Amino acid sequence: MTYTPVEIPLDDETKKEFQRGFNADGTKAARVKKRLTSRTATIVSLIIAVIWIIPTFGLFISSFRPEELIKTTGWWTIFQNPGFTLDNYKEVLFSSSSSSPQLGAYFVNSLAITIPVVVFATVLAAMAAYALAWIPFKGAGWIFIVIFALQIVPLQMALIPLLQMFTTWILPIQRFVHDIIPIIPEQSYVQVWIAHTIFGLPLAIFLLHNFISEIPGELIEAARVDGANHGQIFLRIILPLSVPILASFAIFQFLWVWNDLLVALVFSGGTPDVAPLTQRLAELTGNRGQEWQRLTAAAFISLIVPLIVFFSLQRYFVRGLLAGSTKG
Repeated sequence: MTYTPVEIPLDDETKKEFQRGFNADGTKAARVKKRLTSRTATIVSLIIAVIWIIPTFGLFISSFRPEELIKTTGWWTIFQNPGFTLDNYKEVLFSSSSSSPQLGAYFVNSLAITIPVVVFATVLAAMAAYALAWIPFKGAGWIFIVIFALQIVPLQMALIPLLQMFTTWILPIQRFVHDIIPIIPEQSYVQVWIAHTIFGLPLAIFLLHNFISEIPGELIEAARVDGANHGQIFLRIILPLSVPILASFAIFQFLWVWNDLLVALVFSGGTPDVAPLTQRLAELTGNRGQEWQRLTAAAFISLIVPLIVFFSLQRYFVRGLLAGSTKG
């Protein structure tokens, strides 16, 4: 049996109303896209980018200038007072003096702190966001409200309680393990890992929950009908669909932890075995802040890894920021 389509006659006004309703979402998306790609938005973006890049460019120029020029002239006078040298980078990277030791160990410490924290915070936040969004249990709404409210609590209020807890519980365990296995150092990154993960979880759960809760419920229901449990749904459906927002948060978390100084000063103990690069950068300024030439070179070295991470994940970052921006 075949069906012949029947054309229903409509007047012009009805057709216009139907077309407006049919293209409502598309019109809104088109308006948003048009505004973001307009000439005014492009000009404003370029101006902001130039203003944002000027300090970094000045830091780059200063890192190659001799000490006497840095202390007597500004980097913007490079054409009136020319002078370049690689001594700043040699002193920072290869010198073994007490005033400017090599940054290699501190660079490795920063990587050893930042990468595990990004993994811990992202994985735990994704699991918590999925549980709050798609696993019905009593009190889920209140738990989400409490997690959201934790973002308002200043980080400084938790430093002393956490430090007391680490001193009471974590340090004795580390010393005990060190006594049994001397090859394991007494000072480790455990305290910094825990502290950064705790401080990053509230915002991470909030962001990931808003994204994961918008995933169509039909996908979840279809997976349940096929016999998938929550672990399978999380691994095979939620995580692949959440890659943009996970990458976006991972970038933010990486930058926050990599550039952190306060938490590192409180929980790392200040030893070269655990201290990150930011702590050494603060020390390179000298007792009176006079070692500018070392600081500029060391600071520019610290920018390399965040730039690599950002540009590597840039496409996911943009998708994560725009996810859901044109909904409804």
